[in-house]
Amino acid sequence: MRTNLCRILLSFLVLLSASALFAGQESAPDLILVNGKIFTSDAAHAYVQALAIRGERIVAAGDSDKIKALVGAQTRLMDLGGRTVIPGINDAHNHLAILPANKVELEFQGPDPTWAEAKQALAAAILKAPKESFIFGDIGVSIFQDVEVNRDSLDELTPNHPVLLTTFTGHAVIANSAALSALKIRQNQPDPLGGRLERFPDGRLSGVLREYAVLSAYRELANITRDDDGVAQLRKTLAQAAKYGITTIQDMSDALTPERCVALLQQVPTAIRIRVIRMPGTLLNGRDINEGWPTPRPTNSLIRVYGSKWMLDGVGVEGTFAPRSNKTNFAEELMRPQMTFPEKDRAAMLRESLEHDDQLLLHVFGHPAPEAMLKTMRANGGTKVWAARRVRFEHGDGLTPDLIPQVKELGVVVVQNPTHLAARTMIPSIGDSLDKLKAEPLRSLLEAGIPLALGSDGPMNPYLNIMFASIHPNCPSEAITREQAVTAYTLGSAYAEFAEKEKGSLEPGKLADLAVLSQDIFSVPLQELPKTESVLTLVGGKAVFDAGILKADALKQ
Repeated sequence: MRTNLCRILLSFLVLLSASALFAGQESAPDLILVNGKIFTSDAAHAYVQALAIRGERIVAAGDSDKIKALVGAQTRLMDLGGRTVIPGINDAHNHLAILPANKVELEFQGPDPTWAEAKQALAAAILKAPKESFIFGDIGVSIFQDVEVNRDSLDELTPNHPVLLTTFTGHAVIANSAALSALKIRQNQPDPLGGRLERFPDGRLSGVLREYAVLSAYRELANITRDDDGVAQLRKTLAQAAKYGITTIQDMSDALTPERCVALLQQVPTAIRIRVIRMPGTLLNGRDINEGWPTPRPTNSLIRVYGSKWMLDGVGVEGTFAPRSNKTNFAEELMRPQMTFPEKDRAAMLRESLEHDDQLLLHVFGHPAPEAMLKTMRANGGTKVWAARRVRFEHGDGLTPDLIPQVKELGVVVVQNPTHLAARTMIPSIGDSLDKLKAEPLRSLLEAGIPLALGSDGPMNPYLNIMFASIHPNCPSEAITREQAVTAYTLGSAYAEFAEKEKGSLEPGKLADLAVLSQDIFSVPLQELPKTESVLTLVGGKAVFDAGILKADALKQ
């Protein structure tokens, strides 16, 4: 009976809206989408057939016939032909980066090449690399754990080109001498707080950089990249995002200072929403707490600067600061108490968050880092202070069941990256370890009522990430449904940036950020999901990508 009453009231409200729109032609919708399978991310009305958009906002949602009743003289009607529509994807964890022009990427057959394969790839790269241009290569554990791969062995092969071999997590780099020089890393340079410049027994730099030392290298790579090259690279990245149906990117600004990131994005100019999150580096004696203050004030309304992120630990693959020769025992590394900041810094991060009214984001990969930070939060105000502050745990791979009640109590938002959930495809023992520890939670977080958001932190393709979240290769018992994954990628990500009242679901009053998809992501075989693209992406009701498949016709009266 209650359901019938709700339906009657909903129909009445739609008709009332129609009457109000007819009373003034200027109030009619600009665009109506009908005959679709529209997933709203609104639990009360998960699917509708049609939407009406006026200006930058949705004004009505419901059945096609009812929404057509809102038509005005200038309304454009678009027949979706049964296509699936979702709220615009909000990539809650991305890293926008720029690199020097004329770079050359090493070509490998798989994600974990051997040193023999790398030597062949380097020999081929030298033949086509312009003089003194950078050579980059993504490596896995096979090369990283081979201590014979270092500055000297790279110098023998490539003495004239700067070479950077970066682990697939991005938390460690092996550089040759030319790269160290280009990145202004001096022989006598001390380790930054939370980072390490590793050395040979004789004290010379080995070329291996860890954690915050890597962040400094990324920052210098951006510094030596010309603005016009950076703008071109960002333009390409954002165009690809729009083609995927991504309407918001939350950028962990490690490669770029907030000031330069905003300046370049305004030159692009970005047509999708960008949230720039400060991710300062560290100095010899402490954190660089002054970066990004005062906050840059973008003139492009699609850009906002808010939040600060710190890395409390590294990752289990490289073992943070563990010896390179260690064979990866993921269970041990996940529980190993290797952290980048002491307690006094963790407490200071909380104070700074309150002083600046600034959201705090924390990279926590293993178990000890979130455990320690939860303890610090309880000692510095507890639930009374933090329950509404939405402190974010980025990744949260080490959130085992004992920590979940504390995460819930303190209002922490967990931002997971589904490509992490497929690590066992590269290192089988990782999955065995995670199964045993009941780590990398997704389903457990939702069942506990903990806010969950999704971000890429790797391949941008959101449908690849939705697939991994729906399978969870590392720990299948923690897999979630496709609908849950899309909700986390839209409404969950909006909640993670205090924007859930403005976007994240397709409801009247919210921004018309949406994607019309090339296939039905809720019914196609899971392995087909990564092939999905958007055929029409709207940001604030404006098309930022249009494949030209759908047509909107002006209605005549």
